[in-house]
Amino acid sequence: MLVVDDTVAWVGPDGAARTHLDAADEVVDLEDALVAPAFVDAHVHLTETGLARDGLDLAGVTSRAALLDLVAARAKERAGEAILGFGWEEDGWPDGGAPTPDELDRASGQAPVYLARRDVHTAAVSGTLLAADRSIARADGYEDGLVRRDAHHRARQAARSAIPAARLAELRTDALRHAASLGIGAVHEIGAPQIGDPADFTAVLALGADPGLPDVVGYWGATAVGEAQALGAAGAAGDLNIDGSIGSRSARLSAPYADAPGERGRLYLDKDAAAEHVVACTRAGIQAGFHCIGDEAVRIAVEAIAAAAEVCGLAAVVGSRHRLEHVEMIDDLLIAELARLGVAASVQPAFDELWGGDAGLYAERLGPDRGVALNPFAAMARAGVLLAFGSDSPVTPLAGWATVRAAALHRTPSQRISARAAFSAATRGGWRAARIEDAGVLAPGMRASFAVWEVPYELVVQAPDARVAAWSTDPRAGVPGLPDLSPDVPLPTCLRTVVRGRTVYSAQS
Repeated sequence: MLVVDDTVAWVGPDGAARTHLDAADEVVDLEDALVAPAFVDAHVHLTETGLARDGLDLAGVTSRAALLDLVAARAKERAGEAILGFGWEEDGWPDGGAPTPDELDRASGQAPVYLARRDVHTAAVSGTLLAADRSIARADGYEDGLVRRDAHHRARQAARSAIPAARLAELRTDALRHAASLGIGAVHEIGAPQIGDPADFTAVLALGADPGLPDVVGYWGATAVGEAQALGAAGAAGDLNIDGSIGSRSARLSAPYADAPGERGRLYLDKDAAAEHVVACTRAGIQAGFHCIGDEAVRIAVEAIAAAAEVCGLAAVVGSRHRLEHVEMIDDLLIAELARLGVAASVQPAFDELWGGDAGLYAERLGPDRGVALNPFAAMARAGVLLAFGSDSPVTPLAGWATVRAAALHRTPSQRISARAAFSAATRGGWRAARIEDAGVLAPGMRASFAVWEVPYELVVQAPDARVAAWSTDPRAGVPGLPDLSPDVPLPTCLRTVVRGRTVYSAQS
């Protein structure tokens, strides 16, 4: 492969490459490594990812007492500093739910404490943090030391305010460098007023201009179209919430939660307001989009885009390539509408790996029938919906091959897609979801963003259907292989990540 500046100029056999040898400034011998398009993480919160990497990892904590022990240990390690943590889930704890503000004050020695639940829609906070902004306890969503909705937004901002600006800048950069080490060449930053202020969003976008870091495409989740454009966002999209999350029972459902019969979740935007937003974005030439998880929220989002097509014309809406985030509870009729309207689905395979199956969180919250029907990747792929894969980091970790494997090994077998289709969604799909067509494929004229991988075993062809697999592995099919993504096989190791022809990560250095 010949790279000239930021572009792939030629790809061909080794013998023919010798004709380009004299013109090359550098020759890199891959030494039997795999070279492939770099991954694109289509849903990231970079500042929070940096904070989570520096903070307490609460995933897997099995009791309230164990959580408080971690807080106390961090208080001793970093006396006087604010304590942030991410990833706790209270289901199954033997000693009750999240700790109270008084318990966190005692464990932390009166330091400000903010501990986000796994879905980052709920957090436990200390009395000291509540005292730093007394409006938190008066805001919608505050209840006995737990913060949701507006109270959560205020608490998150108070926690961030306790971190020096220079430290936040370091953590953002560290998070993006970590992405590069995983073969990720670009991320979609999903910003919104309830997540961080405009200064934080523009600081993240500025990192994408650094020649030593991955690219950053930004989305600003607010209905103010002019504001999104002024901030340099690709769209007024992303976490413009129609609803919340299943774990916090705030995803909007058409029927009540199985484990909370009186609860159907929250609705933050109605169809008319959502449709007006899509019309405004279509006319402004930028992408619109929404966070939608529950079936009623997804229906409102899709119907709003369809209503905008009645106003602006179907061609204008399809050409805008609006996008929806998560899209977890969606039926076949709405999937067909997504395809008709040209909507990109930005989805998170790790959600199914973490919460799917007949005994997971989804089944617990929704019941077994609804619980196993979430994240229907195969149904969306069959209908021709553009899929882009992301992590929603820090909800789940930044990942590349692990994301591909989670989609190929969906807990509901009928919703598995081939490893190659999953790889495409994790690479080119992310670029196309951002309306960037000259990337994600290693071919002449495309962006030279790729990763080099150590794969200590033979490449294979994996497909969810045995008949497809038998055809694909026939040499006459000519289907290129990928690393073996079986659960017991180690994932590839990234040796080098190149973004627009520049090396942004090298394992050797």
